[in-house]
Amino acid sequence: MKQLLRTTDPTQIIYAKAILSGEDIDCFEMDVHMSVLEGSLGILPRRLMVLDDDLNQARRILRDHDFELEDL
Repeated sequence: MKQLLRTTDPTQIIYAKAILSGEDIDCFEMDVHMSVLEGSLGILPRRLMVLDDDLNQARRILRDHDFELEDL
């Protein structure tokens, strides 16, 4: 799996997952439970992962929806 998106904004993760689901691209959210360690301050980013074969298509789809993605 490859990292598609990393953000501290949980609404971006939810929106990205909904978009990708609509395009039949499986994704997995990592670091969801890190808020327990940080005290729910929202300073540790969450990551959205996709299969290696889906990475380029997923990046293109999210950019089409105005997501600013890191160049990896």
